[in-house]
Amino acid sequence: MIPAGSLLAAEDLHKSYGSNSALIGAEFSIHPGEVVAVMGPSGSGKSTLLHCLAGIVAPDAGTITYAGRELSAMNDAQRSALRRSEFGFVFQFGQLVPELTCLENVALPLRLNGVKRKQAEATALAWMTRLEVEDIAAQRPGEASGGQGQRVAIARALVTSPRVVFADEPTGALDTLNGELVMQLLTEAARAASTAVVLVTHEARVAAFSDREVVVRDGRTQDMERIV
Repeated sequence: MIPAGSLLAAEDLHKSYGSNSALIGAEFSIHPGEVVAVMGPSGSGKSTLLHCLAGIVAPDAGTITYAGRELSAMNDAQRSALRRSEFGFVFQFGQLVPELTCLENVALPLRLNGVKRKQAEATALAWMTRLEVEDIAAQRPGEASGGQGQRVAIARALVTSPRVVFADEPTGALDTLNGELVMQLLTEAARAASTAVVLVTHEARVAAFSDREVVVRDGRTQDMERIV
């Protein structure tokens, strides 16, 4: 049963790649403003779960409901629009566009949604200021440190005011100090905006920034709050 008030929820998800089962009856739910850590060893299915929840990969069976709508009932264009406007993404290595400045990278999602350049860059700069990287706005990603680049990536993920941010190992390429700073800024900014964060990690120190943990093992999920 989907918990009342859930923004995004999955029930009985199954996903296989050939003979390998990545998800076996997986379940998940998250509320607005909640940070949920999805934990598990490498190959457990946690990234597959994230990709299904984000509408990037279609499950073989099961349902995913976002804001009262079922993702499987949407066509590719509708899911793409959802990822551009209501979902944000942060990856392990940032995946910033190297040819653009950091400011242009943060403004890019808004520009793709048709926002005029001046307005897009003003909004982008406000987010960069909030994440303490406004001083590198004119630099290209290759000139920024790893921690700075990841904060730029977070600003890009939040610039459209998404309702859900999917963060896949967002501190995996950072040292402990920068990793903790990135997580503090991400979770504080998300909670202030009532943005839900699906945080995939295998590190307990990163999961400590979440409100709740869901463990994935061999394609099955276990909500740690439900364990007595």
